[in-house]
Amino acid sequence: MINKVTLVGRLGADPEIKYLETGVAVIRVGVATSENYKGKDGNWVEQTDWHDVVAWRDLAERISKNAKKGHLLYIEGKLTTRTWQDKDGNNRRTTEVVASTVRSLEKRESTGGNSMPPQVEQAPPPVSDDENLPF
Repeated sequence: MINKVTLVGRLGADPEIKYLETGVAVIRVGVATSENYKGKDGNWVEQTDWHDVVAWRDLAERISKNAKKGHLLYIEGKLTTRTWQDKDGNNRRTTEVVASTVRSLEKRESTGGNSMPPQVEQAPPPVSDDENLPF
């Protein structure tokens, strides 16, 4: 069985890192993906979907330091679903992408910024959860 998600999309807000009581870093961000198609009336329509993305530990810290609202990112991960109870006791369910790899697709700044080049000629190498690149 395979559970793999690949997204190329833009951050909806500046990432805000949080730390659990155990000291583990986590980031939850919204990532927008869009596609264009011709509607029934012949006009172009843009459809945008929002995805909840979660990153943990070192990857979360690298994202918080290098990514900003609007940045174009390449994200690989897996879909997870979690359930919880809200403050009123209602059962809630959320599906998220847990990121294992995040790459910036923003142009490098001439001042030596940390962003990746706009195009990646080769697919990123496979990495473990502990070796996420390039953030």
